[in-house]
Amino acid sequence: MNHIEIHTDGACKGNPGPGGWGVLLRSGHTEKELFGGELATTNNRMELTAVIEALAALKRPCKVSLYLDSEYVRKGITEWIHGWKARGWRTASKQPVKNVELWQRLDELVATAGHHIEWHWVRGHTGDPGNERADALANRGVDQVLGRR
Repeated sequence: MNHIEIHTDGACKGNPGPGGWGVLLRSGHTEKELFGGELATTNNRMELTAVIEALAALKRPCKVSLYLDSEYVRKGITEWIHGWKARGWRTASKQPVKNVELWQRLDELVATAGHHIEWHWVRGHTGDPGNERADALANRGVDQVLGRR
C-alpha cells in the first residue's frame, strides 16, 4: 500500500460567504496541489470539501496520514458520525446534522475506498508547513471564485 501524506484546509471570507478549500498530497518526492471554492458557503463546508476532494483524488487504496486543523471534521468522522447514523442523521439534540450530504459522501469514501486513514489534528496558523500550504491553496480557491486569479 502506498503511503500518502495529505494536508487539507478550508477558508471562508465571511461565514457564510465566498470560500475555498485546499489540499496538498505528498507521496515520496511527488507533490500534488488541489484547490477550489464556492461563492456562498461556510468554513465548515470548505473544511469537509477539502478532505472529500483529497480522498476522492486517490486512485487506489492507500495508507493515508491526513493532517487537518478542523476538529469539526476530525471529531465528526472519528466520533460523532456513529451516533448521527444510529439516530438517522440527527444530532444528540434531535436536530438534523448540518452538511449531511457532505458527511454522507465522506463516510462513503472512508468506508468503501479501502484506505487506512490516520487522522491528525494540527493547530492552524502556527507555522506547520503542510497546513500553511493547504491554507494558501484554500485562499487561492477563494480568489478563483471571486475572479481574482
